[in-house]
Amino acid sequence: METIRPGLTGEKTTTVTEALTAQYLGSGGLLVYATPAMIALMEAAAVTAIDHLLPEGQASVGTALNVKHLAATPLSQMVRARAEVTGVDGRQVTFTVQAWDEQELIGEGTHTRFVIDVARFMERVERKNKV
Repeated sequence: METIRPGLTGEKTTTVTEALTAQYLGSGGLLVYATPAMIALMEAAAVTAIDHLLPEGQASVGTALNVKHLAATPLSQMVRARAEVTGVDGRQVTFTVQAWDEQELIGEGTHTRFVIDVARFMERVERKNKV
């Protein structure tokens, strides 16, 4: 965790396809880039920023998002998300996240991830199947 520090960044890009639209994902009725898709891209950018620095057997999981979707993006446009580490408190990592299409800023906000031990985490998940 010592290598994760404020200022680290990660980016992810995608092209808006029908499968990434509000209509397809059920978050609205229009053929425009869906808010859930934008959020997933922002989270992927955060993962890109830090997960490669974690020891084997550890990963990060999203725990909080506070995001505004500012502008619509049509089919076929490229979208780029960027996440920047703004704070580290033990195993909690906070980010500023932003997304742009080919013309403008389309989303911004904050995101929190928590570093977990994968085996222990999955044990807890599997216990839910045994209840």
